[in-house]
This record gives sequence, structure tokens and C-alpha cells, in this order.
Amino acid sequence: MISTATIVRLTLSLVLGMSLWAQEVSAKPGPGTNVVKSANETISTLLAKKVKAGSTEERALSSKVTESVRGFLDIDALGKSALAKHWDTLKASEQTEFLSLLRSLIEAKYVQGLRANLDYQVAYLGETEQAGGKRLVKTEITATRRGRPYRIAVDYLLARNGKRLQAFDVVTDGVGLVENYRAQFNSIIAKKGFDGLLALMRKRQERQK
Repeated sequence: MISTATIVRLTLSLVLGMSLWAQEVSAKPGPGTNVVKSANETISTLLAKKVKAGSTEERALSSKVTESVRGFLDIDALGKSALAKHWDTLKASEQTEFLSLLRSLIEAKYVQGLRANLDYQVAYLGETEQAGGKRLVKTEITATRRGRPYRIAVDYLLARNGKRLQAFDVVTDGVGLVENYRAQFNSIIAKKGFDGLLALMRKRQERQK
């Protein structure tokens, strides 16, 4: 499964399966940028709060982080795209369990960020509108590693889900979550079948409790 560090970076800043429809990068913040910026600020503020591990305060804070992640990241859309051709072959019960497990695993990774030391700045570089009303928001994160600054390009692809825009893929230094998950899921399914994938996800979930 995808690493903890990559999942935590979701909030700090989706590989695109379509070519960009050429438009000028917006000089002014667009609706997608506003959504990404608001989510980043909200979640990073929550992650910056230091509370005692296992405390009532930590559980309450974890609940707020999970709620914010659900509002920003469309994990169901991400999961369906990552399974690609396998999705339509699954029973409804298998689809439901898969999405439930994926939400649990991703949200748990965010919550683990409560115990991480995150020091970074986010630059919002621009936004382009794509076919179907999708929006691409480009950002760059400047962080510190071993006392030296380094930069990470993080792009978000958003689509309208009901009345709100949500991210359904995040591309970190050219590698997208959907692409990353799809490669891992395909590899596991090829070796162990879809039941094997679910079994592995259940084990990961148990270890995170």
C-alpha cells in the first residue's frame, strides 16, 4: 500500500489520465484553488495541534481530521478509478467493503500525521479548467529535510461531487495516487485475487487500530 509519508502529503499541498485542455493558468485564485487552500489550512492546523497519545483530546482531534479529509478528498472516486477494469466485475457487497476499507486506511494515515513533525510552506501556482468541469490546481511545497530546504510539486485534480468540488487524485512529483494504487492493486489481484486484496486491507486496518 502507499506509504505514510505520501498519504500525509495529501494535505500539504492528483497522475492525470487525460491531456490538459489548453487554457491560461489563472492568475487569480479559482474555485479549485480556494477549495484546496481551505482544506490544506484546516487540516494542517489540526495536524499541528499536539495532544497526548491515546487521550480523549487526541480522539476528538482525530475525529475532526477525519471529517475534514472526507469533505476534501473523494476517496470513493479515487478507489473506483484505481481498480479500473476490476470494478465492474465485483459484487455490490465487494465494492462496498473495498471502499469502506480504503476510506478507513487513508483516513487513518492522515490521523497518524497528528504525531508527525510537519514544517512546510505551500505556494499556489495556478489553476486550469479541464473537460467536464474538472479543475487542476498546481502547488509547490517547500519543506526542510536534514536541515536543508527541498521542494515537492503537488497537483490536485478536482471534480464536482453534488454541490461541492472534491479532489479525486493527487500527483506528488509526477506520481499520482490513482496510478500508485492501481499498480499495487493490480499486482496483488494478479497474485492473490480480489479476495486476497481485501484480506490484506483488513490486516492493515487491524494494525492501525
